[in-house]
Amino acid sequence: MRVSEALELELQTGGIEPVAEAHFLSLRKFLHFYFCLTMASIHKLLAGTYIHRNFLKPRAALHPFMGILSVDYSSSHLQKPVASADRVSQQKSEEVLQEDHHKDVAVDITSPDKASELSFDKAIREEAVEHLRRLKNEIAAHWIGPEGRPLQEVLMEQARVVWQFREKEDLEKWMVTSDKTIGGRSEIFLKMAKNNQSALLFGTLSSEAPQDGDSSQSGYCAMISRVRRGSFERRLSYDWSQFNTLYLRVRGDGRPWMVNIKQDTDFIQRKSQMYSYFMFTRGGPYWQEVKIPFSKFFFSNQGRIRDVQGPLVLDKISSIGFTLADKVDGPFFLEIDFIGVFTDPAHTEEFAYENSPAISPGLFK
Repeated sequence: MRVSEALELELQTGGIEPVAEAHFLSLRKFLHFYFCLTMASIHKLLAGTYIHRNFLKPRAALHPFMGILSVDYSSSHLQKPVASADRVSQQKSEEVLQEDHHKDVAVDITSPDKASELSFDKAIREEAVEHLRRLKNEIAAHWIGPEGRPLQEVLMEQARVVWQFREKEDLEKWMVTSDKTIGGRSEIFLKMAKNNQSALLFGTLSSEAPQDGDSSQSGYCAMISRVRRGSFERRLSYDWSQFNTLYLRVRGDGRPWMVNIKQDTDFIQRKSQMYSYFMFTRGGPYWQEVKIPFSKFFFSNQGRIRDVQGPLVLDKISSIGFTLADKVDGPFFLEIDFIGVFTDPAHTEEFAYENSPAISPGLFK
């Protein structure tokens, strides 16, 4: 019988389907066996690592009155400490002479049976429960009002403190960067001030270009706020649509800073696009209050001012940052009390810059 006839006969009688099913079952059994073997190997490796780590750890036998009787350096827990009367008296005298030292001795009697086991399913389950809890809180806060506050309170609000620095947890909402990422030598640090009532941003600016053959300019330091995250790592934005002015209380050394605001209007936010304006510090021991209307911020991309300008979308604010790049080498500092927004009734300007029909004809159609 030819192969084609045999194949046709198998198709007619249904003989191929059981064979394929049996092959699929055998493949599934093989994958299941391979997975079990892999997990068993990992468990054995972890257990072996634990035993090896604890093999040479001293295990001390304690007595309620005599203190430490003997120390066992073996891996077996079945050996009993044996101490003679002379040795007990000698150790007792040593205990009297070294009482403070014995108080600091840490005895490790952890059993391998109590070692925590890794559970990926448990970790995933706990993470999912945490995100669902956060989602529930967000929905409940949305029913109350914007950001979980009554609508009447929000509408009557004239000022709001967005960032303040009163404890170390407030510093975790920010990150610092410098030209070290491209091979430069500038350094920047962020810490709480001595009175724990403000943040101190300090460092050293160096305009020396990195020796990589590609970069010809350098010398910048920046402090940027982290993007807020909601449940399931969703990006959250700030809504400043009812305010018209940025309000800061700072104390600097006379250097000019650039205040940068990013808006989250694209599905994938472009890091190089932002709105910027200047902030000039006076220097000296006195605080200064800086008020910058949002209409003064100009649009820039990769550090260059764009020809086509437009106002900020205030209900989609992603983050804010401060950049120092005045090409003056040396130390610097900037102390920040708080960063907020408020409504200035005397400011009625919508946007400080104009566009030309020759540059942006789409805006004049």
